[in-house]
Amino acid sequence: MKTEVRGNGASVSLKNPSFFNTPGDSITGALKGCLGSLDGACIEKLLLHCGSALENNDVTLAQQVMWVLNNVASSVGDTNQRLTSWFLRALISRASRVCPTAMNFNGGSMFQRRLMTVTELARYVDLLPWHRFGFCVSNSAIFKAVEGCTKVHILDFSITHCMQWPTLIDALAKRPEGPPSLRITVPSCRPQVPPLLNVSKEEVGHRLSNFAKFRDVPFQFHVKGDPCLSNEPFAAQVEPMLTQLTRSELDLREDEALVINCQNWLRYLSDETKANTAHGFALRDAFLDIIKGLNPRITVVVDEDSDLSAPSLSSRITTCFNYVWIPFDALETFLPKDSPQRLEYESDFGYKIENIIGFEGFQRIERLESGAKLSQRMKNAGFFSLPSCEDTINEVKSLLDEHASGWGMKREEDTVVLTWKGHNSVFATAWSSTELED
Repeated sequence: MKTEVRGNGASVSLKNPSFFNTPGDSITGALKGCLGSLDGACIEKLLLHCGSALENNDVTLAQQVMWVLNNVASSVGDTNQRLTSWFLRALISRASRVCPTAMNFNGGSMFQRRLMTVTELARYVDLLPWHRFGFCVSNSAIFKAVEGCTKVHILDFSITHCMQWPTLIDALAKRPEGPPSLRITVPSCRPQVPPLLNVSKEEVGHRLSNFAKFRDVPFQFHVKGDPCLSNEPFAAQVEPMLTQLTRSELDLREDEALVINCQNWLRYLSDETKANTAHGFALRDAFLDIIKGLNPRITVVVDEDSDLSAPSLSSRITTCFNYVWIPFDALETFLPKDSPQRLEYESDFGYKIENIIGFEGFQRIERLESGAKLSQRMKNAGFFSLPSCEDTINEVKSLLDEHASGWGMKREEDTVVLTWKGHNSVFATAWSSTELED
């Protein structure tokens, strides 16, 4: 007999089938009061209660709280129920390392990570403005920065498989003075996080080349990295990648306008200082120091606007619950509860929840920092912020008109922020490596 945690048509099997069979009279009054409750504040308190119990190795209390959460969780329920099902799984993943004799949990994601086709990825990106917002702001800033340039070289550090570039190529093709020659270089290493694609980087480059040819834009595409490390974890590939970010290795040319594009990338570079690294400080700072040394015309940074790198589990639970609520709530507005597309999109955020809550140390790769913190990090590295122009703002507004009315945007100093019902979701910033003259 197996005890199962409900969720997305899959189950988590436990060695101890009585794990969730907690007698009702053993549940404290405070926990009983939450039975059947769908209130987000109550669920958040339960999650914190469970996290605290696990940090204190109080298995009995953790079991009691999970029993209550299991009675609330549903992968096809409302927003709070669906969120609860993913947080419950993350807590069980963490508990399996605290009390391995009580459970048998393999730590894998509830959805098998599926490889998408390019067409499926395009639909995925279009579902919410989550990624398109960053593409829109970045492409507009890049287009303005390379105005009048005849040669452009983009170093692309992103997790979305070059999906933003067809729009920029199309815009460059329409320039009154004619398009520049365009080179795009991508690193061979990429964190194994959703979305995943079923074609190689070289194939992506081939398709971009065909599109650029169709739009009469001279184009080259390069993949930079050590093929011998392709099967190594992302963390093991990062430092070798940094050593290749030199002008000679990248074949940078004096007559090219260099662009650095970072889309949902910096969070996967460790923010922990390690004395034994080649640079003697955090890889995130080392990366920024290196790219600044390349003297790019513009550096654009886009990421999710939340601070999920705190060492405290309780802090991460609170922040993660109130942040990941955003995409779950947005999907609720236009997709049915049993929509396969919705379930898959949510499972990708479920992966994030598992990693943030269920793991520690080098296994916890989701180390997001807020836009405000990232901006300060950029300034500390010697970058100077670039304001967004009105054309960029108008393009974002046009984009958001295609989506639900809950989406909005605002400016925070030189940062453009995507919002959902007033809550910060994604930030986009542009930076210069030299101070601009007034």
